[in-house]
Amino acid sequence: MVRHILAAAGLMLGTLAACSPGGGATATAQSPAPPAATAAARHPVSGLRVIDLTVERGGKRLPFRVELADTPEAQARGLMFRTQLGDNEGMIFPSAVPETRSFWMKNTPLSLDIIFIGPDGRIANIAANTVPYSLDSVTSKGLASAVLELRAGRAKELGIVPGDKVSYSLPR
Repeated sequence: MVRHILAAAGLMLGTLAACSPGGGATATAQSPAPPAATAAARHPVSGLRVIDLTVERGGKRLPFRVELADTPEAQARGLMFRTQLGDNEGMIFPSAVPETRSFWMKNTPLSLDIIFIGPDGRIANIAANTVPYSLDSVTSKGLASAVLELRAGRAKELGIVPGDKVSYSLPR
């Protein structure tokens, strides 16, 4: 998806990207993946690395395999032009530094749940069932260290809500 960033003050429009360039940030300050996990699988459509991600909800661990948009190019493209996303698939957009994050749905035919993850690794807010192709901004409530996109309605189906913990490790 083509995306843009609103400056933390919300007044200045940044580059067309989902978030700042990827870096060493994770949602839970975990150490990088162990050496055996550094050769992450690649997604057959996007070619991006695929990593494990878990949402902890009411004592349950909800596992996902997510595409890692950790470069400016991957973040700018996101799920743009994609027509399918599996139940336990998604895309994660990590930030090098927590910041206010804003997304739009330009060139995105899929409706999505856009989940903003705070610096503490907990879900800050969820923009559920976004409108395909919309140019309206969907913004984090406060600083976000990452953004997780799932197919529309999936968060509600699984009972995922603000305050739930998101865990993942970035490959080296």
